Amino acid sequence: MVLEIAVYRQTDGPMDGQCEKKSIVSAMEPDWLLFGVSTESSDIFLLASLQTPSLVNTLTLKEIVFTDPEFSATKTYVYKYEAVLMGGLPDQGLATAGIKVSSKVLISALAHNILLLKLVEPELYEYSGILPNDPFIPATKLTAALAAEFMIPIKFEYASGVVGKVYAPERISGMVLNIYRGILNVLQLNVKKTQNVYELQESGAQGVCKTLYAITEDVKAERIFLTKSKDLQHCQEKIIKDSGLVYTKKCAECQQNLRGAAAYNYILKPAATGALILEASVSELIQFSPFVERNGAAQVKTTQKFSFLEIQKTPIVPIAAEYVHRGSLKYEFGDDLIQSPLQLIKVNNIQAQLVETLNHLATSNVEMVHEDAPLKFMELIQLLRTASYEDLERLWNQFESNPAFRRWILDAIPAIGTSAVLRFIKEKFLADHITVAEVAQALVASVHMVTSDLEAIKLFAALAVNDKIVANPILREIVLLGYGTMIAKYCAEKVVCPAELVKSLHDQLRAALASGATEELILLLKVLGNAGHPISIKPITKVLPMFGNAAAGLPMRVHAEAILALRNIAQKESRAVQEVAIQLFMDRALHPELRMLSSIVLFETRPPMGLVTTLANVLTTEENLQVASFTYSHMKSLAKSTVASHASVAAACDIAVKILSPRLDRLSYRFSKAVHVDVYSNPLMLGAAASAFYINDAATILPRSIVAKASGFMAGATADILEVGVRTEGLQEALLKNPAILENTDRVTKMRRVLRALSHWRGMPNSKPLASVYIKFFGQEIAFANINKAVIDQAIALATGPTVEAYGKNALKTLLSGTTFHYTKPILSTEMRRIIPTAAGFPMELSVVTAVVAVASVQMKAKTTPPLPETFNLAHILETAICQLETEIKPSIAMETFAMMGVNTAMLQAAVLTRGKVNSLLPAKIAVRLDIAEGNFKIEAFPITAPEYIASVQVQTHAVVQNIEDFAAPKITPIIPAKILEPISKERLTSMIYYSSLVGSSSKSSEVLYPDMPVNMEPLVKAAQFNKKYCATLAMKSCVKIVSENAAFIRDTAFYKLIGMHSVAVYVKPAKGVVVEGVSMEVHFGPKAAERFINLCEEEVTEGKPVLQKLKKILYPGLKNGTASSSSSSSSRSMSSSVSSISWSGVSSKTVDGRLSSSRSVRSSSSSSSSSSSRSAQISKAIIYPHTFQRNHKMQTIISQAASAVQNSKSRRSASSLEAIYKQNTVCLSEVSHFISLTFRVIRADKRLQGYQLVGALDETNAKALLKVSSLHDTYWRLIIEGTVISKHKAMVKVVYGTASQRFQLVTTTETGLVGPNPAARLKVDWQKCVKPILLRYANIAYEYVPAAILNSLVGGREQNTADQMSLTVVATTERTLDIILKTPKATYCKMSMPLPISLPLNEFSGLSPFDDNMVNKLHYLLAETNAATCSFIDNKMTTFNNRSYTNEMPVSCQQVLAQDCTPELKFMVLLKKYVTGQNYINVKVADIDIDLQLKNNRMIALIHGMEIPINHLPYKDPTAQIQIIPKDEGIAVYAPSHGLHEVYFAKDTWKVKVVDWMKGQTCGLCGKADGEVRQEYRTPNGHVTKNAVSFAHSWVLPAESCGDTTECRMRLESVALGKQIMVHGQESICYSVEPVLRCLTGCVAVQTTPVTVGFHCVPADSMVSQSETIGYDMSVDLREKTDAHLACSCNTDCA
Repeated sequence: MVLEIAVYRQTDGPMDGQCEKKSIVSAMEPDWLLFGVSTESSDIFLLASLQTPSLVNTLTLKEIVFTDPEFSATKTYVYKYEAVLMGGLPDQGLATAGIKVSSKVLISALAHNILLLKLVEPELYEYSGILPNDPFIPATKLTAALAAEFMIPIKFEYASGVVGKVYAPERISGMVLNIYRGILNVLQLNVKKTQNVYELQESGAQGVCKTLYAITEDVKAERIFLTKSKDLQHCQEKIIKDSGLVYTKKCAECQQNLRGAAAYNYILKPAATGALILEASVSELIQFSPFVERNGAAQVKTTQKFSFLEIQKTPIVPIAAEYVHRGSLKYEFGDDLIQSPLQLIKVNNIQAQLVETLNHLATSNVEMVHEDAPLKFMELIQLLRTASYEDLERLWNQFESNPAFRRWILDAIPAIGTSAVLRFIKEKFLADHITVAEVAQALVASVHMVTSDLEAIKLFAALAVNDKIVANPILREIVLLGYGTMIAKYCAEKVVCPAELVKSLHDQLRAALASGATEELILLLKVLGNAGHPISIKPITKVLPMFGNAAAGLPMRVHAEAILALRNIAQKESRAVQEVAIQLFMDRALHPELRMLSSIVLFETRPPMGLVTTLANVLTTEENLQVASFTYSHMKSLAKSTVASHASVAAACDIAVKILSPRLDRLSYRFSKAVHVDVYSNPLMLGAAASAFYINDAATILPRSIVAKASGFMAGATADILEVGVRTEGLQEALLKNPAILENTDRVTKMRRVLRALSHWRGMPNSKPLASVYIKFFGQEIAFANINKAVIDQAIALATGPTVEAYGKNALKTLLSGTTFHYTKPILSTEMRRIIPTAAGFPMELSVVTAVVAVASVQMKAKTTPPLPETFNLAHILETAICQLETEIKPSIAMETFAMMGVNTAMLQAAVLTRGKVNSLLPAKIAVRLDIAEGNFKIEAFPITAPEYIASVQVQTHAVVQNIEDFAAPKITPIIPAKILEPISKERLTSMIYYSSLVGSSSKSSEVLYPDMPVNMEPLVKAAQFNKKYCATLAMKSCVKIVSENAAFIRDTAFYKLIGMHSVAVYVKPAKGVVVEGVSMEVHFGPKAAERFINLCEEEVTEGKPVLQKLKKILYPGLKNGTASSSSSSSSRSMSSSVSSISWSGVSSKTVDGRLSSSRSVRSSSSSSSSSSSRSAQISKAIIYPHTFQRNHKMQTIISQAASAVQNSKSRRSASSLEAIYKQNTVCLSEVSHFISLTFRVIRADKRLQGYQLVGALDETNAKALLKVSSLHDTYWRLIIEGTVISKHKAMVKVVYGTASQRFQLVTTTETGLVGPNPAARLKVDWQKCVKPILLRYANIAYEYVPAAILNSLVGGREQNTADQMSLTVVATTERTLDIILKTPKATYCKMSMPLPISLPLNEFSGLSPFDDNMVNKLHYLLAETNAATCSFIDNKMTTFNNRSYTNEMPVSCQQVLAQDCTPELKFMVLLKKYVTGQNYINVKVADIDIDLQLKNNRMIALIHGMEIPINHLPYKDPTAQIQIIPKDEGIAVYAPSHGLHEVYFAKDTWKVKVVDWMKGQTCGLCGKADGEVRQEYRTPNGHVTKNAVSFAHSWVLPAESCGDTTECRMRLESVALGKQIMVHGQESICYSVEPVLRCLTGCVAVQTTPVTVGFHCVPADSMVSQSETIGYDMSVDLREKTDAHLACSCNTDCA
């Protein structure tokens, strides 16, 4: 007994027994003062309050005696054990599925800390029904099959309440042993003797998980109550098995869809030797929902009861067998076959079952797919997974020579999913038993289906170095990419991935880098990118220019692949990848494309706020607009993301965008962009995202590369589904440039001789014409291809070679003799599983499995009239009069999808199962007839025997229970009982058909349970139902029937709406009263075909009967006049002029004439506008445009009339005659030059016309075109579009549609003209009043989609314009801006100076353009003109390609490089020179031509190779190259677009240079690079960017070699001294210019100078460093000062 004196503080209440012990010195506080005696069993204290001394209490605190559970060595403890697992929805009245285990459990001690456990009288029960009405059904056969294993006792270690190792004989299966573990899990108790509430990570069947203990004691009853709860979401080590989920990424920010928790309650009786477990109960709940949980969730609930019965003295005796270590308490996944849902397979004779299943598949899926083909295919896969490798060999040997069976085997083998698949493929390929195509298909499928383990990885590594694989580039690419994917799949499930897996790849990468093998480097980088191993970061960075010296000379696409290879690594080592990516991005010496790619990688690592802000800070001083535009657009689009996983990045990007300048948002589409768009629903946890990266390095149309990626979000996981990347580097140039350029080496030699004079000239690398493409699925690259000239030449040679021609002849011969072929393709498209153990030791599986089988059967036979000779060629086919082809095709598809949650083992299944079935069959018989001579092409489709439904979708949710011993009778209960469903009509698609097919696939003895509710209980609710049918009749009656019965009556959420039965059926059948023989499409073309139709120059036909009879003669050649059905007369009358004329009888032409009077309309509009503007009280704003529209057509009419009066011209193409032609009411199809008609009709047994006809005609003589669409049945209507070109400046289109009784008409006029001095175009629409409501309706619809920003930018005002008329005028104020004026009857809207992304060829409006003689060259020129970059000199101002202006201080008599091709090809060069007189002179070197443009005697002349071309000999066309010299305005222009030089224009006081779009970014000189980078415009020949325009311009001067010739340059660039000593860093220094300055040669003096500010590098005055050592742009700049640059020199006679 111990005497204690202490102070205790009450923490809650004064008498609750919870006190805080404190030091005696703290008694000064107003606490409770206690004096007491403490014993081992109790503490007795006397309490006194310091504040109220009179209050004295006595408190007895009983100490809880914690003792561990213990089992005596001399006793056998008997317990009753029961475990129940139930799966389904938590709501009452819905079906559930479950199993129950009931048994007595005997436990006795065998040795110290070694116990024996044995089951006595075990029973297994099954349940599929409605709780609590339906009972559990004993699984007698399954219990008997497992009885022998249940009767074997097991051994386990047990000390201090903790279960240790488990021992059992080998004969006990993994499933039974896991049931034992479920019992042992109840015995697991980690009792702490000093605490009653505590937490720990406790080992159990589900792993090591967070567990909370709470212990209380009932002293009187001598009972200890222990409660523990497990949080299955927070486990140090979680037992879980995933399959098929390796490509998905978990969303850490999303709500967890799969949750679980367990509660354990114990009643223990303390004893002297240890506590006795009297009772234990366990309640565990695991729930899953694909949506947010508040929308509902499916669950699996496990309950365990463990009750003490008695103590026996008879010990448990272990069997006479070796007890081996079988693990611990943790659940273990065995090697049992994982069953696909619904079916269980009991293997008796594996070989016989394989042959039977394979025979069923091969023979039942020939003509069309069998309904159970997907199920049978899954059964075949299951059997192959069970079979041994020897069984697989025997099956292959038996059916290798049978093509049908062979295809099924090769399609099923990859789905086995083990390394045996790769071994089989390897052996058969090396033995030449399978073809290259077959092995490629099998390998691609195996990469994604085979479980990745070390053996599978080794097999891929062996295949990668196999000589036969290496010899085939395609197979080697597949194997190596697959090798990387297998490593990624293996490492995805490992915390630490072995570095040895990628060591060989690193060695190969180093070897390829040393040898400079570009293609090998690219392939290996892609493989490492697929693998995504963190240790690969260092080898990959050695390929990047800033990390490795050896990488500097590699092509840029290698660097690009190296950066992209970091993307998968970023998923594991985001921090390391971020460090590399940010270094690459901040290195401004790198190519812009590489920096943009690094930003893509950086954002895929989901950078934190600080890193994104750093990125934004870098962009504030970024000089490269491509990089700035790309990164800014990427941030801006990510800031709008609503996906939960992007929340942190979106918030960071939102702040970064606000930091950056909004000017970056105004960059044109030519700059690089990144776009991210996503749609995400938080309640449904469902969404999709798309990203597109447009990467360019010059402002060209075709970018360098485009990457598009699609991602999906579902159930808290994300996956990059598809990614496609295309590089077009050099492709545009290869398509448009002249190929003869590369062959002219003399031209390059001459130009290089000129460039030698430039200071440190550095050309740009030549872009090798190349296009490449790659495809990624789920983040893994599966294929890529490089397309260059060699590949294209090889493809052309193959296509035009004799092999292809011979193959074509053989195929035609086969068709003539008749052929039949069948195609079958089965796919196990989805198999995703997540398996976690339950407390009872049964596995809970969540899985989705989908199998698809597609079958196509085709029969074809061709016939020619007359027959082809034995030896024929293509010319014989064209000369054949009639070709016929009859085809019968039966495409069909069947798909089965299963989604389940519950117990799924090799012995039994108890789960909630959702099964979806898709079946489609669309047979067709098609006859094709081609008559080339008559211009007739006809396709007819005839109905054949078809199923009731051509397509059907059925989805049903059941509660399913079955076991392997009684698998012929599964118990299947619909999730929604039949009682709840309200009566339905007979027309509805009943689910009984579905049930019969479901059960029929298993056995006739299968039972489907529809549990009845008690008779006296009426259903309170009814299932939510939807039963609709939508039909449309067009020759055939087509219907879609939708039936849905779901559980939304319980909770109206998306999850409950999915539960139940849904069906969609599509069927087609003949309409009532109509006998349809077929459907026909007939095409007539050519002049002969036009003769068959009615002459449209005839008199107006008022009665439709002759027309109908003639049309029937065409459509029914064998039909006599008297055989027509009388029922067709009404149809005949309604077709009075369906083909003969474009107008209805009795239409007045005056109305049309009034609508088409343009001059009156314009005057009316002008007067209306002026009058309305004068009434300022009635309008809000007056829109007054400064000029009116002057029509070019009107001017042409005046000129034509004047010319006609002088020349007495009889041309019928005058404007007045053309307008008269247009006002005619008919079109003469007898004079058409081109004709085509398409007739779609239904072939009816009564010969009545039904269908539609389209007629198109072109009259080149009268410049008219006709398009007419009309119906052929009783409800006759037609649409007629007639277009006429009045002149080259005006065209009119008339649209008439409707029926004979009600017609609508629109007249559209398009014409060109002038608004002031600017070219313009106007579109004017006149309509009838009856059309106005229709126009208003569609105008209002279109108005809703017009962005508000566009509407706000319009200037509008109310004006009374011409009624029933609308006009749109577009005025080209400049080549890059437009004015738009829209006039409606009541308002006028203007948009002024709207910028254009391309340049308009305004010269075309004046008729000035080269290459008018060649249409191809003309189109080539126009394409180049719209996107050409322009450099000009006007009013002494130089404007570069990038539209930056400066004053060019030109030195006298010195040539400057104005613009040139800076690639090694040197396709062109333009030189500029200024004479002493001040006049400029231009020299153009293109192809092998040397052209001089200069002013002589106040007239412009052109010289070619020094020889003057007389002005009357222009335009000049070079006979060898596509080059033209033509007079233009007041000067001369040179055109060579196929050489990259679009135009060089030279006049007296101005000149202009244009380069084509594909040369942008490849030019240099005074005009710049044409890359859009205005911040880096002043770039010198060596690539350095100067600070001022004068230094830039003078750097492109071709310096002199001597000063002997007074007409040549007498200056050169040199470094100059500052001319004074200054103090730099505290010491006297002399300074020399880093940038060279233009100075006169020795012996010459400057007569004209200009100041220039340059950088100076300073050295100490006493330094021995010479001036030559300080020259160079790489020297540091200590200060910037002004100095003089020389512009003109005077030399003495001693100069030379």
